[in-house]
Amino acid sequence: METRKAPPDPGLQVLLGEHPSIQNLRRLIERIGHSPAPTVMLYGETGTGKSFISRMMHDFSARASGRFVDVNCAAIPPTLIESELFGYTKGSFTGASSSKMGLVEAAHKGTLFLDEISELDLTMQAKLLTLLDTHQLRRVGGVDNVPVDLRLVAATNKMLLTEVARGRFREDLFYRLQLVFVRIPPLRERGDDVLLLARHYLDAFAKSYNAPQKHLDDEVREVFARYRWPGNVRELAHLIERLYILSDDERVRVSDLPARMTDPGFWASLKRAAPAGTSEFGGNDPVTLAESRPVEALRPLEEATLDFQRQHIRQALERNSHNVARAADALGVTRHALRYRMMKLGIPATDA
Repeated sequence: METRKAPPDPGLQVLLGEHPSIQNLRRLIERIGHSPAPTVMLYGETGTGKSFISRMMHDFSARASGRFVDVNCAAIPPTLIESELFGYTKGSFTGASSSKMGLVEAAHKGTLFLDEISELDLTMQAKLLTLLDTHQLRRVGGVDNVPVDLRLVAATNKMLLTEVARGRFREDLFYRLQLVFVRIPPLRERGDDVLLLARHYLDAFAKSYNAPQKHLDDEVREVFARYRWPGNVRELAHLIERLYILSDDERVRVSDLPARMTDPGFWASLKRAAPAGTSEFGGNDPVTLAESRPVEALRPLEEATLDFQRQHIRQALERNSHNVARAADALGVTRHALRYRMMKLGIPATDA
C-alpha cells in the first residue's frame, strides 16, 4: 500500500488569491516585516492564518536569524501562564528543582507571537506592558531583571476596544499594541478567491491521497460563492480533504456537502433542538455555530474606533449628568484628558 504524501498545510495558502484585499495584505506583510516596528497587532477570525502571517513577518525581518516563538495564550492555564512566559528560578515554587528560561526570553533577538492575547488576565497584561516599556523581564521568584530584545506580534479574533470598554483589557496596553495593526480579511470577503483556493486544494489532496482529480459541479461552485465560511481557509481545506476521504466519485455534487452549507434552516433547527456539543456528524465532530447570512461591509478600524470612543464618552457624560469630573472618573482618566479627547472627537462643550 502506497504511503500517503504529506497533506497541504492550510496556513501556507492563506495568502493565495487575486482579490485586492489579499494583494494589499501581501504587500503590507513584507513592508512591516522589513520595518523595525517593535509591536504588531493582527486582527483576524479563526482560520485566517494569523500564525502563518506572523511567521512571514519574522522571515522578512532583520530578526529572521533569531527564534520565532509561537504562544497560544488560550491554551495555557492562567495559573501557569506567568512561569511559561517569564520562566522561574530554582525553588520559586514546589517542583521547581532548577531554573527555567521562559518563552519570552527564548524569543530574544527574534519574534514572540502571542495568539489570543485577549485571554491574558489583567495581571499578566500589566507584566506584558512593563516588558514592552522596559525591555526587561523578571523570572518568577527572581530578583534580577533580564534584558530582552524582541518583536512582539499579538493576535486576536475579538474587538479589543470592546474588551477595554468592558474592563477586560488594559487601555494602556491596547494603545501600546496599536502601533501597527493589520486586519486579515475573512474568506467570505475575498470574492472569487474561494474558488481559486478550492481548485488549489482539489489538486493538492488528489496528490496527497494519490486519487483521481475531483471537479466541482456548477451548483457546488454557487454554494461555495455564497457560503459565509466561518472557519475561513482552514474550513475550506478540511472540507476538500473530507471529500477525498468519503467519496470515490470524481464529481463533487451538492449532496456531498455538509448540511450546514446547503440547508437554510440547519442553524436554526440546531440551535432549537440540539444539546451543547452535538454536531452534524452525530456528536463526533464539532461544528462552528455561525449562521450563513450576508455580512455587512466593514468600516476602516480607525473610523470604527473613533465612533466607539465618541459614543462611549457621551454615554458616560449622560450617566453622570454631564459632569466632566465624574464622567472622567468613571472612564478612568483625568478631567484634562477627557476634555482633550472630547475636543479631538468633536464632542461640543455643550454636551458637557
